[in-house]
Amino acid sequence: MAIVTISRGTYSKGRQVAETVAQRLAYQCIGRELLLEASREFNIPEIRLERAIHDAPSILDRFTLGKERYVTLFQAAFLKHMRRDNVVYHGLAGHFFLKGVSHALKVRIVSTLEDRVRSEMEANTSSSSQAAMEMLKRDDLERRRWSKALYGIDTTDPTLYDLVIRIGKLKITEAADIICNAVQMDSLRTTYESQKAIEDLAIAADVKSALIDMKGDIQVFARNGHVVIGSRGLLADNPDLAKGMEAIVLNIPGVQSVEIKATELTGWPD
Repeated sequence: MAIVTISRGTYSKGRQVAETVAQRLAYQCIGRELLLEASREFNIPEIRLERAIHDAPSILDRFTLGKERYVTLFQAAFLKHMRRDNVVYHGLAGHFFLKGVSHALKVRIVSTLEDRVRSEMEANTSSSSQAAMEMLKRDDLERRRWSKALYGIDTTDPTLYDLVIRIGKLKITEAADIICNAVQMDSLRTTYESQKAIEDLAIAADVKSALIDMKGDIQVFARNGHVVIGSRGLLADNPDLAKGMEAIVLNIPGVQSVEIKATELTGWPD
């Protein structure tokens, strides 16, 4: 079948759409627990997807390789779940980690500010209309800050998605209808090639996660069990480190061979 990633703002009904889609398709539904998996590595008690964390990038800056390490750990946790297929994910940046995976349907759920204000006021009865509006606008800004700081993307950019659905005239159940119909299309069916693509991404993420504390400035790519690691001056500056990294990588499930290059990589080497 397919993987569905749903990006949404606060009170945009994206979580409800995701849960409805997952129930209808008998898919696993995953949300903020993936962020919590990564956040535990930093001993941050909780990262709330219900409210964008206003100082998240600055929190991570307090750690060595904070942002890079966080993104690496989150990516590994995310892809571990996605490689199982038949998953609906709702949260930040899921689509960002599925580049080249043809059976991933990337969806953005939006809603009118008026409807979101109404939902905010229902959830927080002491909030005025003006206060609710200011809170939502601040949340939207901080979500964009979060995604730009950690992933280098603007989650409001419609070109990142296959579908952008506005809840309003369309109800939650109708939005779910559109998504459920879309995943039945031949172009979104899991193929051997698309599954291999996600397996390669997952192995690369596992490798980088295992090595991030040893050498943070590395690029990792995987293809059919062969792993290539790039880092400027890695072999020339510290060959013993390279040998230690190779030993670790060869013990990672799915890895058959590893090659370490003393140069930066932007993709699979020719």
